[in-house]
Amino acid sequence: MSGRDDGRKGFLDGVESSEGDVRVFVALNAILSAMFGWLIVWALDLAGFVEYATRTVAIAVVALFLLTFVVVR
Repeated sequence: MSGRDDGRKGFLDGVESSEGDVRVFVALNAILSAMFGWLIVWALDLAGFVEYATRTVAIAVVALFLLTFVVVR
């Protein structure tokens, strides 16, 4: 029986061959790093380890962003 998917690549082949758009990666990385960085600093402030401040959150966000960028690229 011949299906309409004959000759098409599988889903995994498509995902592995896709390069994606770097702008989407950078945007998602920035948004998720900001949210996670804020959460980490908030939790550490709640536990009394660090002071909750804009500078502390910014440092955490930049560190997470760069770490994720280096690991994924």
